[in-house]
Amino acid sequence: MQYISTRNSEKTFSFKHVFLNGLASDGGLYVPKKIPSYTFKDLEKLKDFSYEELAVKIILDFCDEFGENEINNIVKKSYKDFRVKDVVAVKKLGEINLLELFHGPTLAFKDIAMQVIGHMYESILSKDKSKVNVVVATSGDTGAAAIGAIKNRKNIKIFVLHPENKISEVQRKFMTTINAPNVFNIALSGNFDDCQKFVKSMFEDNNFRSSINMSGVNSINWARIVFQIVYYFNCFFKMSSIDEKINFSVPTGNFGDVYAGYVAKKMGLPINKLIIATNKNDILKRVINTGNYKPLNVEHTISPSMDIQVASNFERLIFDINSCSSEKTLILMKNLVENGEFKIEKKGLEKIKENFVSESLSEEDTKLIIKETYKNHGILIDPHTAVGVGVLKKISPKGNNVALATAHPSKFSDVVMQATDIKPELPNNLDSILLKKEKYDVLPKDLNMVKEYILKRV
Repeated sequence: MQYISTRNSEKTFSFKHVFLNGLASDGGLYVPKKIPSYTFKDLEKLKDFSYEELAVKIILDFCDEFGENEINNIVKKSYKDFRVKDVVAVKKLGEINLLELFHGPTLAFKDIAMQVIGHMYESILSKDKSKVNVVVATSGDTGAAAIGAIKNRKNIKIFVLHPENKISEVQRKFMTTINAPNVFNIALSGNFDDCQKFVKSMFEDNNFRSSINMSGVNSINWARIVFQIVYYFNCFFKMSSIDEKINFSVPTGNFGDVYAGYVAKKMGLPINKLIIATNKNDILKRVINTGNYKPLNVEHTISPSMDIQVASNFERLIFDINSCSSEKTLILMKNLVENGEFKIEKKGLEKIKENFVSESLSEEDTKLIIKETYKNHGILIDPHTAVGVGVLKKISPKGNNVALATAHPSKFSDVVMQATDIKPELPNNLDSILLKKEKYDVLPKDLNMVKEYILKRV
């Protein structure tokens, strides 16, 4: 398996390089030169696999750095502490199916990829006798999952930037109560897009990047996409026959999770529509409806992990719909930087609409969905999941409909309690984080100060 950058399709890279570097040095995102494809017969063979068996199969198709036994061991170690037997669970909400992805150690779907990433880092770094410093931006859950996977590991330090006062208290405490010598939390006086912009700027500064041997685990890292592809296959096999099609509604901010579904479809999974569910920060809805990608000001909402106006992974889709042309991708990305927007041609927009549909949900409707879901089904859901459920109800496509439940309701207990009068409790083994002392540093929106902070601690 060879990889290329969305901004240079001529030069190829190994999975190991892609994994450790995260973002290409030219500012592009890594993608496979060729995506593996599964036939009808292949799907028939895979349909009875357990989640872990399916993960091993799919990871090996994208990654030649590890042998089958090693991947098998990594997968087993990664999922041994999940709270359900088969990593994820499916529940019924009337005609809608809820795919629960939050049964990992930090109660968010990010754990599914991040736990594997933590073990992969440890394996590669011990073989190479090398060290890396992970720098990551988070809108709430990525940072916690990354810290949960990397804390106390040898040869690796992690620096997490989160937007000050713009994530939930529980989201923050999952990061800031971890007492590990290799973990550093930065509360940035800005929004998530500022955090993400700083991390991308550090990646693009080749001198800084090489001086700290910088790595990243945001959804720009291709490995995140690979590990998230698995649950689309697993869910399909749990609820559909091979000749049926399925629709997935994905609460979306940075476009990584729904893009993983798109790759699954390109591999041969019978997906009808991938539904991009957004809150009032609806850049993805606007671009799919109009073809115009124009970030606006970020608005703070009750679903903060989606409070994003620059969806980094969208560049991968732009590259794909432009027949993998790095030249066309570069032009559009240059327009975004210089003009603050870019326009997708009609032909490209038609390609997008073949696979995606998008809708948004207001704050009031989000709360109403949380209330109705509990009243009608006795299930508490978090506001991000509620956006996915509400948008699915708005669109009501034909076929098997699945909404991705991306976070445990206890991570947003105040919002859930306002809507239902029920306070969702943290699982017993995690409720101690509410009492633990927090440790983080507040920094102004100044890239140089963030760089200096990191340089002093690597």
